[in-house]
Amino acid sequence: MNKLFENKNSKNDSEIFESWDFGKTNYLLFIIGLIFILSGYILMANGEVYSTQSLTIAPIILFIGYFLIPVSLMVKNKNT
Repeated sequence: MNKLFENKNSKNDSEIFESWDFGKTNYLLFIIGLIFILSGYILMANGEVYSTQSLTIAPIILFIGYFLIPVSLMVKNKNT
């Protein structure tokens, strides 16, 4: 029954994940980006409504975090 739904032209799961290289740098940048995003939202929530912290510092930190996440996915390893 399983052979009925099996695609003959599809790659094996191991072949798919072998081409999907994420190294230590990728994970490190991703975690740093998440930390920036979390700290940006915490800074925005804790400050007063019209303070410098809520209007300038927190959005800059959020922008850096949202910039680091895609960068971490696009960085290639030097070993490959």
